[in-house]
Amino acid sequence: MNAKPGQALITRPGLPSREEIAARLADPAAHDRARDATFEERDIFVIRPDGPVAAAVLIPIVWHESGPGILLTLRSDRLSSHAGQVAFPGGRIEKGETAEAAALREAAEEVGLDPRLPEIVGSLPEHLTGTGYRVTPVVAFLDPPLSLSPEPGEVQAIFELPLATVLDPAAPALKSREVRGRMRDYWVWPHDEHLIWGATAAMLMGLARVLRGQETA
Repeated sequence: MNAKPGQALITRPGLPSREEIAARLADPAAHDRARDATFEERDIFVIRPDGPVAAAVLIPIVWHESGPGILLTLRSDRLSSHAGQVAFPGGRIEKGETAEAAALREAAEEVGLDPRLPEIVGSLPEHLTGTGYRVTPVVAFLDPPLSLSPEPGEVQAIFELPLATVLDPAAPALKSREVRGRMRDYWVWPHDEHLIWGATAAMLMGLARVLRGQETA
């Protein structure tokens, strides 16, 4: 995967290049590591009459000169579900859509991202949530400058988590809480302003396991 005209392949000591990220996303062994890390919620799964709802999220890696970051959103506190929580842009896959198309459409609707800009480089294993969604995380590269505009009814804020944090095995904290009568483990990622947990944190852990190569911590 080569740089576009006028685009540098930004690398930092200890951080994988674009080409390395794409290669690791295509590695089946890396996907196995990701599945082991996400605490998929099969045993507390909400049963839906027609089965899990297919959904997709976009995991954009923004390649700043100062170092890449993972773009995230803070959901509106007026939403009926997951209000005020951190999430990737995403939503249901409509009939006839691919996961990639759905992720791009939702990102355009939620944060005003031009769907022509992301360079899709792969995906992570599907993640089954306790609310009955089967989510495909689609990974893409973005090059600044970006002109983003949150949709007020859905998104309060747009922010980033440094890729270096995602790649640091010491960064995420493992916590537990009671869900439907039993204790559940879940991940929390450090951020100065926002609590990153739940399915979003689990998918970030999956990404971390893929991008760390052979590391399993």
